Amino acid sequence: MAASFAQFGNDLYSGKRSYDIVGRRRRWFTISVGLLLLSVLLLLVRGINPGIEFRGGSEFTVSGTSISDQQPARDALAQVAPEQEARVSNVGNNAVRVQTEELTEEETSELRQLLADAYEVDVNEVTASFVGPTWGQSVTNKALSGLVIFLVLVTIVMAVYFRRWTMAAAALVALLHDLVITVGLYAGVGFEVTPATVIGFLTILGYSLYDTVVVFDKVRENTEGVLEQTRYTYAEAANLAVNQTLVRSINTSVLAVLPVASILFVGAFLLGAGTLRDIALALFIGMIVSTASSVFIAAPAEVAFRGRNPAIKAHTEKVLAARERAVADAEERGEDADELVGAPRVGGLRAGGHQGQAAQPRRRRGKK
Repeated sequence: MAASFAQFGNDLYSGKRSYDIVGRRRRWFTISVGLLLLSVLLLLVRGINPGIEFRGGSEFTVSGTSISDQQPARDALAQVAPEQEARVSNVGNNAVRVQTEELTEEETSELRQLLADAYEVDVNEVTASFVGPTWGQSVTNKALSGLVIFLVLVTIVMAVYFRRWTMAAAALVALLHDLVITVGLYAGVGFEVTPATVIGFLTILGYSLYDTVVVFDKVRENTEGVLEQTRYTYAEAANLAVNQTLVRSINTSVLAVLPVASILFVGAFLLGAGTLRDIALALFIGMIVSTASSVFIAAPAEVAFRGRNPAIKAHTEKVLAARERAVADAEERGEDADELVGAPRVGGLRAGGHQGQAAQPRRRRGKK
């Protein structure tokens, strides 16, 4: 199986096998818009579930209990503050976490004792802490500031490195695409948004950018001097670049997602560790979406932006017109036009962006 997958990668890199990813960009853009609308809908309907670090409030942790039922905690809070609704969760196998709105010192002491009685532990096993909403607001403001600064720097660096504003714009589109979909799907799952979640969101931006840069670097290599020949178009050369980096993107994604999936499983189902669960879910969704966007969104978007350039547009029309004439001439001579010079597998561009030898039309037997 490994040998066949390696052969598959070699065929993609050489152009022997090719998928018209760039040419079908409208399909990918339609799917992307659908996912974006779904994400926005989830954000509007379910909304973000902010953790106590962002909304503020009191938190109680009951340790060393053999009771995992969450109802005793709700009953205890109902005796102290009946107007409030407790957020109760299990932490591992022997701890229960209870989050409420801000309580007074008297209410905090009373609830600690009630929780200790309900879960049959000593009152010293019940810890209480308070988080003010101003701290959460500070974290939110810093996260947003970091996001804006990151996006600005990414745009500048991409434009300088690739010397094409189209690549910077496409990378920015892919980054925002990944962020919106990840946040929307995270909200749909219903996990709390904690500082760990924010760290996960910011981390996937770097992962998405890394994968996009690799694809764009190959696109730049394949499209170098594309206007100086008439055998293939800019879009066809870019499509070969996407195919050449496809196996690498899959391998990188699998190697990155598997350990994150393990952490998510352990954090969510075995340990009940909120921090592990929150950051792992954000990374798990974000890595999958980022890998897909670098292939199906970033490169096709760059080609769409680049295709508006008058020189690229004129060159594409020239190549397609020349190809049509060659096909018509071959058919008049009774020759097979299937392998005329054209796009990479779709045609004759070979690995590394170098122009291969022209494929000669094959004559059909029995015809002159």
